[in-house]
Amino acid sequence: MLELLRQPWPWYLAGPLIGLTVPALLLLGNKKFGISSNLKHICASCFPAGVPFFRYDWKKEAWNLWFAGGILLGGALTALLLQTPEPVQVHHKLATELAGYGISDYSSLVPPELFTWEGLFTLRGALLIVLGGFLVGFGTRYAGGCTSGHSIFGLSTLQGPSLIATVCFMIGGIIMANFILPLILTL
Repeated sequence: MLELLRQPWPWYLAGPLIGLTVPALLLLGNKKFGISSNLKHICASCFPAGVPFFRYDWKKEAWNLWFAGGILLGGALTALLLQTPEPVQVHHKLATELAGYGISDYSSLVPPELFTWEGLFTLRGALLIVLGGFLVGFGTRYAGGCTSGHSIFGLSTLQGPSLIATVCFMIGGIIMANFILPLILTL
């Protein structure tokens, strides 16, 4: 059984399993799927003083905090119990392109040439981690939700704004991966 879990699952199995969380949440508890709202709930529970945006009954949404905690716990258990000694498989064309940027270590899910504590204090690290994190947070708030909320829940419930947000996410991702990221990686 563990060997089956160690292998990558094809999209036609993993995708429907992720997609089935939407009807399960709706049928079992009339809950909407989304992760980014958890930051708002955490802020409302920890810093309730005086900010109107955080004045609501966050305890009604505590289930979402447990859901996000389960994702973190699942990731930690997977890293501990299901890791393999083999390097991450990268397509040879992508490996050639990444080698041009000085990225060649695929021993973990995140290339150490990009994400290290020392790398955080470089221009490239600051752009990738700090500015990138800010832009993701800003975009999530500006779009009224994250990619999982819009692309998984919103599209499955036929919400027009989620279709627009998902198209914009895809366009932004294509622009970032093909034009902006190569510029950052050459720094």
